[in-house]
Amino acid sequence: MRRISEYRYAQRAKPGSIAMDLVVYAVPFFILAIVLELAYGWVKQHNTYRLNDSISSLSLGVLSQAQRFVTLGVGGYVYYLFTEYFSLPLMDASHWFTWVLAMVVYDFCYYWLHRMGHERTILWAAHVAHHQSEDYNLTTALRQTSTGFLLGWLFYIPMYLLGIPAEVVVTVGALNLIYQFWVHTQHVPKLGWYEWIFVTPSNHRVHHAQNDRYMDRNYGGLFILWDRLFGTFQEELDEEPVVYGIRGPLKSWSPIKALTHIYVDMAKDSWHTKHWRDKLRVWVSRTGWRPDDVAQKFPREKTDLSTFERYDPKVPGLVSAYCFFQLVAVVLLLNFMESAQLSYWQGFAGWTILLATTVVTAMWMEGRPAPSVLRWDVLRLGGIAVLLVTASPGLGASVLFWALVYSVLCALFLSQLVRAPQPGNMGPVIQAK
Repeated sequence: MRRISEYRYAQRAKPGSIAMDLVVYAVPFFILAIVLELAYGWVKQHNTYRLNDSISSLSLGVLSQAQRFVTLGVGGYVYYLFTEYFSLPLMDASHWFTWVLAMVVYDFCYYWLHRMGHERTILWAAHVAHHQSEDYNLTTALRQTSTGFLLGWLFYIPMYLLGIPAEVVVTVGALNLIYQFWVHTQHVPKLGWYEWIFVTPSNHRVHHAQNDRYMDRNYGGLFILWDRLFGTFQEELDEEPVVYGIRGPLKSWSPIKALTHIYVDMAKDSWHTKHWRDKLRVWVSRTGWRPDDVAQKFPREKTDLSTFERYDPKVPGLVSAYCFFQLVAVVLLLNFMESAQLSYWQGFAGWTILLATTVVTAMWMEGRPAPSVLRWDVLRLGGIAVLLVTASPGLGASVLFWALVYSVLCALFLSQLVRAPQPGNMGPVIQAK
């Protein structure tokens, strides 16, 4: 019975569980740290933030947290089967050794998940979202995938075979994730002896580089010892400044493209190649491999670092303000979803609203023609109204009230965008007669 309860605990690693609450409790400190880093950069005249990139990263972070409202816990059920039939006797969750062992083994498993996430395309497809930012700051830490649940759980099976209790596994995982937040900064220099044992901002900056010398290095989450042991360590060098991002530039703020473009590329390569063996090999190949016939017919652009420029479309200030407003709205909605007791349909409706809002916000940030984006935005607001009508029973009048307030504020913003001249490639919203 205890093992069954452990499985159920892992399945409920949502709002209300101790482990997930650790991440939720850390969010205010994340926000404070981001504000302080931004202020510090301005004071030191070394600002590492751009509004569009930060909104993109935080939007992906919101979607990553929200995906658990729509996905099923396949990994949790597999963990239950392993602990029920194959694992060593369950360890004592109250003993300090269990926690120390779990912290070390978890990071070892994370190292191999992270390394394979760079060396195998099917795993890189999930992890790539975290590396797409061409900036490097604390919002980059929150730029997370929404598809890691598909295969990532496989790498943590050894912890359950060892008999480590589920609540310990989930909690040390949360602690490992929280630790990794602070290393995503350009403002902390090398830290002496600490660099030899633990992951630091310096050695993690290397990990986010697209420089040939730095690529696919420094995979540890807490300990850098694994990289030193398995030959994947690279020190940050003064003579070679880090260039952040991925070699196949995304050139978009769309969260859908960010989360799916590698999957789409694999599907296209598998479809276009003439060889049946290659059609299957695409899905299990090393990162960067493509069938010869497809690579010749459909070459892909790779970044020339000597002429590298960050993706940075310009939009009017009013559009930037509207996009920031939408970021605040999705963060507040996610906070509500995590604190409320939602049915599956209500959670799905909330996730749909989050996705639609971040997608349309990305369209505004990309400077697309305003009339087109305006139509999508109006359609989004109409869809939100439909979802609220169908999903609101049981949520209370306050939900409808705040939804109405949000809709009115959106309408006010959009009315100003309609009237305001739109410079550059945005184009006017209303053409002069």
